[in-house]
Amino acid sequence: KKGNASFVLVDEWKTYHCFWLLFWAGQPLQSFLTPLSKRTSGFPEKEKVLVLSGNSRREVHRSKRSWMWNQFFLLEEYTGTDYQYVGKLHSDQDKGDGSLKYILSGDGAGDLFIINENTGDIQATKRLDREEKPVYILRAQAINRRTGRPVEPESEFIIKIHDINDNEPMFTKDVYNASIPEMSDVGTFVVQVTATDADDPTYGNSAKVVYSILQGQPYFSVESETGIIKTALLNMDRENREKYQVVIQAKDMGGQMGGLSGTTTVNITLTDVNDNPPRFPQSTYQFRAPESTPPDSPVGRIKANDADVDENAEIEYSITEGDGYDMFGITTDKDTQEGIITVKKALDFENKSLYILKVEATNTHVDPRFLYLGPFKDSATVRIQVEDVDEPPVFSRPAYIMEVKEDVPINSVIGTVTAQDPDAAKNPVKYSVDRHTDMDRVFNINSGNGSIFTSKPLDRETLLWHNITVIAAEINNPKQSSRVPVFIKVLDVNDNAPEFAMFYETFVCENAKAEQLIQTLSAVDKDDSYSGHQFSFSLAPEAASSSNFTLQDNRDNTAGIFTRKTRYNRHEMSTYFLPVVISDNEYPIQSSTETVTIRVCACDHRGKMLSCNAEALIHPTGLSTGALIAILLCIIILLVTVVLFAALRRQRKKEPLIISKEDIRDNIVSYNDEGGGEEDTQAFDIGTLRNPEAIDDNKLRRDIVPETLFMPRRTATARDNTDVRDFINQRLKENDTDPTAPPYDSLATYAYEGNGSVAESLSSLESVTTDGDQDYDYLSDWGPRFKKLADMYGAMDSDKDS
Repeated sequence: KKGNASFVLVDEWKTYHCFWLLFWAGQPLQSFLTPLSKRTSGFPEKEKVLVLSGNSRREVHRSKRSWMWNQFFLLEEYTGTDYQYVGKLHSDQDKGDGSLKYILSGDGAGDLFIINENTGDIQATKRLDREEKPVYILRAQAINRRTGRPVEPESEFIIKIHDINDNEPMFTKDVYNASIPEMSDVGTFVVQVTATDADDPTYGNSAKVVYSILQGQPYFSVESETGIIKTALLNMDRENREKYQVVIQAKDMGGQMGGLSGTTTVNITLTDVNDNPPRFPQSTYQFRAPESTPPDSPVGRIKANDADVDENAEIEYSITEGDGYDMFGITTDKDTQEGIITVKKALDFENKSLYILKVEATNTHVDPRFLYLGPFKDSATVRIQVEDVDEPPVFSRPAYIMEVKEDVPINSVIGTVTAQDPDAAKNPVKYSVDRHTDMDRVFNINSGNGSIFTSKPLDRETLLWHNITVIAAEINNPKQSSRVPVFIKVLDVNDNAPEFAMFYETFVCENAKAEQLIQTLSAVDKDDSYSGHQFSFSLAPEAASSSNFTLQDNRDNTAGIFTRKTRYNRHEMSTYFLPVVISDNEYPIQSSTETVTIRVCACDHRGKMLSCNAEALIHPTGLSTGALIAILLCIIILLVTVVLFAALRRQRKKEPLIISKEDIRDNIVSYNDEGGGEEDTQAFDIGTLRNPEAIDDNKLRRDIVPETLFMPRRTATARDNTDVRDFINQRLKENDTDPTAPPYDSLATYAYEGNGSVAESLSSLESVTTDGDQDYDYLSDWGPRFKKLADMYGAMDSDKDS
């Protein structure tokens, strides 16, 4: 030793040297000391010592030293019963007298690793798993027991857990799902599986995984090192088999015997490609279609089968040739991939009864890789038989337009419609007008030849167009009918005279000058003019010479009224009525006489009207309109109040004494009083029914107000021993002959038991008439049915006797 060295790690085999701190294996193959650096010169002649002094670390080299020890290897998963021996710690200050104490600290110190504080022996107390923790860093120190001070600086060393093959490979997934197109080439990539091994990949082959296939041959293969699954068989057809299940094994130790293994399942699905053309299951199809089938209606469905699925099975149908190419069409039902044959034009059995079509089915998505398999289409023949039906008559036109002058006389023919039966029978047809379209019955039709004539006068100014519907029906089968619209235009004739466009009422000032324009007139005509209206204006002959005004025709369908004299006096003449004759230039000429009212008014110097004689009429004195409306409303409200008050008083007089929702005849009074049972002998006395005098005949009905009071009739008093039946019959007879009885039926119910019982009455109600106790021994003679009753009443007698 040279200097003050702290701890020395040495090889246990060089025991002939001087050791200061020793670590050695306690049991074979359980722990190993491993050098950090690689041995350079065979078996070492001198050791390499690691010296720790104070707070610094330095290496003291002695001659010929080639190893440095500062880590330790320990096998995992130790299965022995004793603690696993790790090594020994020793200080050069230890004289063997027990004055030093060894302390271990760091990862797992005191729990996984313990040290004998006297000898420095280190042991592992538990099984160690490298996959949980592969390296433990520990620190060792020697202290003086008396002073507690360290005699050597703290030294750090490493314990590495040596791996064993105790973990099998685990796949990243329990089940893999993959898919590849059918008909794929050999070697096509499918999917890659991956397995991991928790063992140390740097030590041995414990973590070296090799893949192999256990199930799925000869269809698939797997690469042993990468886990890539590929196809191994050519032309795998989905239509023959769609799903495959492959089992892959991953084995460690490079696949050698004794290695651990794990498996996984790979579900492989072949996806579809378009490798099958459509095929019709039959070469010829036959359908029937009535000739009355409307356009765009389906006739039948055909379907070509395709073994492919999804878009690879989509089919497009078309009509390639045939004599019905323009009569029929075909479309594809996207849901069922069927071809729907429809009618394009109206069918006619009499014209053609049989059509032959050639229909072709073609795949819409063709894969060029499989064109060598043949054309991806197929064709079939479709025969369509047209069936004859009883068709309604057919008009020669889809609609008729007719014109008629408004002045035609009644029963004038304005046009004719024609319809024929398209069937071979050519049944006769009768015509009629749909009265829902001609409510005023302006037109009529000849049922035999279809001629339309007027039945009422026409007026173009009232209605220009008449839209009616004509019905043509077979005489033998009226249900077969058809309709056609007929549009009738009423043409104009000059039958209306022109008239003023508005009512003209104007004024003239008292200080007006002669030849002064006071009003411009215009006219309108209800008639229609193709070249435009031309009106002429003139004064009526009776006013032409004596009038105080003149009329000038402007030749533009207007005229002006001018003053003839200089001044006018409204006190002498307040209003002038000027007759004007208006004529048109049509044929025949129509004219009318219209009147213009002219008032004489006072005006200022600018000609503005100040007042006229009509001022009093325009501004009447008295109450305003609003005031009159308010007075009228007050009167109406007052009348309504009086009527309501009278109605309430009348209703109050007729109100019954007992108000109810129903017509009450017999009153039932409920007291909700529970009886006292069999022992209550005072609850009811049946003697009331037997004593007619107890009944008060003077009681009147309370549910209605009596209108006439009759004196009550006194009835004969019944005997004391009168039976209830006789009593009821007597009362019934009295009610039948009573004139005061109400005019409706009354129902009175009497709880009469009768006298037919052998045991007589068992009720305790009659006990009120007896003072002594009753004997119930006779109940025992009635048989087993009354045994319970006999026991009950017999017990009561026993209680009384006791």
